[in-house]
Amino acid sequence: MLTEQQKQKYEVTRQMAKEELEALDREISTELAKVKDKLLELQQAKRAVKQIYDGACARMGVKSNLEVTDLNLSDLVKQA
Repeated sequence: MLTEQQKQKYEVTRQMAKEELEALDREISTELAKVKDKLLELQQAKRAVKQIYDGACARMGVKSNLEVTDLNLSDLVKQA
């Protein structure tokens, strides 16, 4: 059985851990949003370069054999 003082000590520890977990969740969300934005930017650049490649192939009269696959951003979300 815990004394009242021990209960208070564990309650303070519990609250501190909860607040830290919430802060980490916010930081993870912020960083994930940044990563998603960067990935979208890179995908757009990739599509633009693919258009240039396809155009060069067309001008040369050769078939474009490169396929561009977009990253599925929902794959990034994994729950603990």
